[in-house]
Amino acid sequence: MTSSFPTIEPPDSFFLSAAAGWIELGVPMEAELELMKLSPSLAAHPEVLETRWLLCASQANWDQGLAIAEQLCGLTPDTAGPWLHRAYAMRRASTGSIEKALHILLNATLRFPEEATIPYNLACYTCQLDRLDEARRWLEIARQTGGKKAIQSLALRDNDLQVLWAEIKAW
Repeated sequence: MTSSFPTIEPPDSFFLSAAAGWIELGVPMEAELELMKLSPSLAAHPEVLETRWLLCASQANWDQGLAIAEQLCGLTPDTAGPWLHRAYAMRRASTGSIEKALHILLNATLRFPEEATIPYNLACYTCQLDRLDEARRWLEIARQTGGKKAIQSLALRDNDLQVLWAEIKAW
C-alpha cells in the first residue's frame, strides 16, 4: 500500500495471498485460517489490515470492519481506499448510519478530489437520503473524474441510485 511499510516476505506473503484468494472464492473460514498463520509482527501492516477488512466485508461484519478501516485511515491517511472502506462500513455498522458515512466522505473529497468513487458514493448516500438534487451534483462530479461511460455503467447497476436510473440512462 505504501512504501513506509516493509514488504511482506515469504512465507507470510503466501499466507496473505492465500487469504485473499479464499475471500474471493467466498470461503471466509479458510481465509481466517491463513491470516492466523501470519507473523504477529504484521498485525498492523496495511496490506494485512486491508485483507482483514475484505474478510469482514465478505461476512457483513461491519462493526469490526469499521474498526479496521479506522485503523487503516490512521496508518495510510493519504490513501483513498481506507476512507471509502470506513464510509462503507459506517453506513452498515451498528453505531453507524448513512449520515455518518456521508460525513466521512465529505471530508474525504478534500483529501482526494480526483477519486471518482468518493463523489459516486456521495451520490448514492444523498440519493438514499432523498436529496436528489445533491445526488445529481455528486454524480456529475463522479462523471467528470471517472468518465461518463464507466460511471453510467456502474450507476445503472446500483440500487442506491434506482430512483435516478431513467435520468442516468439518458446521459
